Amino acid sequence: MAVISKKIPAPDKVEIKTALLSVFDKTGIVELARALSERGVRLLSTGGTYKAIAAAGLDVTDVSEITGFPEIMDGRVKTLHPTVHGGLLAIRDDSEHQEAMKKHGIEGIDLAVINLYPFEEVRAAGGDYPTTVENIDIGGPAMIRASAKNHAYVTILTDPEDYAEFKEQLSADDGKTAYAFRQRMAAKAYARTAAYDATISNWFAEALAIDTPRHRVIGGVLKEEMRYGENPHQKAAFYVTGEKRPGVSTAVLLQGKQLSYNNINDTDAAYELVAEFLPEKAPACAIIKHANPCGVATGSSLVEAYQRALACDSVSAFGGIIALNRILDAETAEEIVKLFTEVIIAPDVTEEAKAIVARKPNLRLLSAGGLPDPRAPGLTAKTVSGGLLVQSRDNGMVEDLELKVVTKRAPTAQELDDMKFAFKVGKHVKSNAVVYAKDGQTAGIGAGQMSRVDSARIAALKAEEAAKALGLPAPMTQGSAVASEAFLPFADGLLSMIAAGATAVIQPGGSMRDQEVIDAANEHGVAMVFTGMRHFRH
Repeated sequence: MAVISKKIPAPDKVEIKTALLSVFDKTGIVELARALSERGVRLLSTGGTYKAIAAAGLDVTDVSEITGFPEIMDGRVKTLHPTVHGGLLAIRDDSEHQEAMKKHGIEGIDLAVINLYPFEEVRAAGGDYPTTVENIDIGGPAMIRASAKNHAYVTILTDPEDYAEFKEQLSADDGKTAYAFRQRMAAKAYARTAAYDATISNWFAEALAIDTPRHRVIGGVLKEEMRYGENPHQKAAFYVTGEKRPGVSTAVLLQGKQLSYNNINDTDAAYELVAEFLPEKAPACAIIKHANPCGVATGSSLVEAYQRALACDSVSAFGGIIALNRILDAETAEEIVKLFTEVIIAPDVTEEAKAIVARKPNLRLLSAGGLPDPRAPGLTAKTVSGGLLVQSRDNGMVEDLELKVVTKRAPTAQELDDMKFAFKVGKHVKSNAVVYAKDGQTAGIGAGQMSRVDSARIAALKAEEAAKALGLPAPMTQGSAVASEAFLPFADGLLSMIAAGATAVIQPGGSMRDQEVIDAANEHGVAMVFTGMRHFRH
């Protein structure tokens, strides 16, 4: 038997005699109240919940009748009262608690059904400061925490999805709940209030521009359990934060198997990359493998963008993730299904395209409902041993930067376009990153090497292999622009890029040896611009 304070054993079965129902989300609440009423349970309620239950013809008592105090201050004060909290917190088998209840006229409350003001929804919708503050629930979390603490005697329900299991408990145990069930509901209740408070604290930090608050909590709601994590021996689950940013967390799975841990990670990387390219300017496609792009391109049509992205590295694209910045159409779908692909994600999908992709039942097809704004603020987090690394999202855009030409030769208009294209892609490539681009298409990508020289060489090698596969006379790196997501510390990296055929280079600058690199560029007639912004990605 589990024990509570004073070593009083917690009972296994507790009969529900009195229930307090106070919810913002009224999904299923009338049906639950009716099931309780049919068992002779006394119903207590407040505000809108009281009205909904009474309107259904059920016998319900307003909380103000048991507290002897009216609801005041626009509903801010109604349940914060000893009669309510004493009824929730009393240890029924403690003689001192029994005496206090008798002395002060407090009745035990055996069931609390509570959910909270929609703070997360108001915040996500961009509510103004006063409106957002007003949607911070006070009484709800207090009652939830009190009920959950006293789960030895009180059942706490915070999620309408648990109502069905609760009613099954009552039916199976003649109106009683089991201790194990009450424990699980208590654990869920504390997780709910923790996530709620985390959202509030993070909103305050954001609203007041507090970049490094003393305490940082990140909360989420379980979206789905997974068969395993990165590897079969690891447990994993997907939690969503409630942020309304379109992407893998908001996407609808139109067909295919459940997404794996790695699928979600790679799909997020792909969609964040393709969102860098505004759909109104040109269709774009990004193909991702192991969180790195193996091909990115724009085109005159979506199908052309896909074909050009695939041409960069068709070998690595096998079994990859395809992200599109426009609605997936039938013509593009016909091309994509020719290759084994794990996931397709797009803002939406036409009915014709759905039918085509359906020929591959295991291919996961996601409709994200829009594109994420690459300039939007936000946080990213990574766990380390004993802590969290939290930073603002990398929302820097090359279009917003003042580019500085540092060489004798300025880039041509075409080179400048290709530089910007390559720098956008490089932002989403694991460091050290080198990206060659030509005519709105990646020509070669080097990712995640310990040496930037090696990244440049690998990207050039990939370009040579692609040229052979396509029967081209020369790699696409010939006459290309090349981007480095961080400064070039030595001229050797630049010389590798020039050897691959690059004629223009874009990089952040800021190295002690910038002049050495600039001199090498001038010696070979290469145009170079500095962005002043680095895009490390580890």
